[in-house]
Amino acid sequence: MRHMLRNIFHLGVKELRSLGRDRLMLILILFSFTGQVYLAATRIPESLHKAPIAIVDDDRSPLSARIIGAFYPPYFLMPEMIERYATDPGMDLGKYTFVLDIPPDFQRDVLAGRQPAIQLNVDATRMSQAFIGNNYVQHIVTGEVAAFIQGHRAMVTLPAELEVRMHFNPNLSSVWFGSVMEVINSITLLSIVLTGAALIRERERGTIEHLLVMPLTPFEIMLAKVWSMGLVVAMVATASLILVVQDLLGVPIEGSLGLFTGGMALHLFAATSMGIFLGTVARSMPQMGLLVVITLLPLQMLSGGITPRESMPELVQHVMLAAPTTHFVSLAQAILYRGAGFSIVWPDFLALAVIGGTFFLLALARFRQTISTMA
Repeated sequence: MRHMLRNIFHLGVKELRSLGRDRLMLILILFSFTGQVYLAATRIPESLHKAPIAIVDDDRSPLSARIIGAFYPPYFLMPEMIERYATDPGMDLGKYTFVLDIPPDFQRDVLAGRQPAIQLNVDATRMSQAFIGNNYVQHIVTGEVAAFIQGHRAMVTLPAELEVRMHFNPNLSSVWFGSVMEVINSITLLSIVLTGAALIRERERGTIEHLLVMPLTPFEIMLAKVWSMGLVVAMVATASLILVVQDLLGVPIEGSLGLFTGGMALHLFAATSMGIFLGTVARSMPQMGLLVVITLLPLQMLSGGITPRESMPELVQHVMLAAPTTHFVSLAQAILYRGAGFSIVWPDFLALAVIGGTFFLLALARFRQTISTMA
């Protein structure tokens, strides 16, 4: 037993030394957990910024003037007043993202309780501005109309008032979500790539034959790659959470980093096993890259890190329960965002242990088969 552990340790150290000589891979690792995390957290605007808007005011009343005055920088550019016939040409040329059309007699109909409609034209080719700005415009218009009505009907009160309390992200900052999710995505990506690339690098350089003539078992060779590459990813990911996410981006980590690291270790066990399995299937680095693409995209997009799992088809939800990323994203969000303890996330820990063990045995069987054909 001691001899086997010594072999696994020294083989792992060999993998670390080999990785240390691969400057391009080191740059990829550092960028993934620093620059990529920062860019992912800040590239999506938290709010609308300088969106071009035009307004057709056919009412020319105090209420319409009040609505026009509510659109100002930095959310919007200063509104451009246009005639109705200029709406379509302006949007066709891409001059405006939004065109608000206030109909005639709008104020009179509002005060009479007729609930008139205002038309909002949106250029949906500008996806980010259109999606965010649509809600902004609706909120501004309804807020100004409600305030105007209250001023003219002082005795009118709403039957109920909604008090909103934002938990876990009170400012609705996309930086909080984007930074942590990018760290999680990078953990999955690099754990698969590093182990798969390490195996293919052995084959391309011919060093795998050297290992075969030594008194080593496939289990020892594979476990050495798992612990060494997993250790690298775990250390860099933890440093990224502390230095980049917490210190640089100012994102609060509510739960225990130690508990999260334990869940990350189980996820790395599963993901590195997947990487070795892909490394035994691929015959070259280009093939490995293609396999990683078709494997990684579903793992990241359907795990709940981008879209809540509840909004997905039930079949997809059930299938993705077999993926380690689903449970890792669940426990990471619970621990880092909501401060959950082990009593809450233990089902995800158990699922990761079972999935990791299954992937490890499958990868080991495939690895043994591959080595037997080379011997």
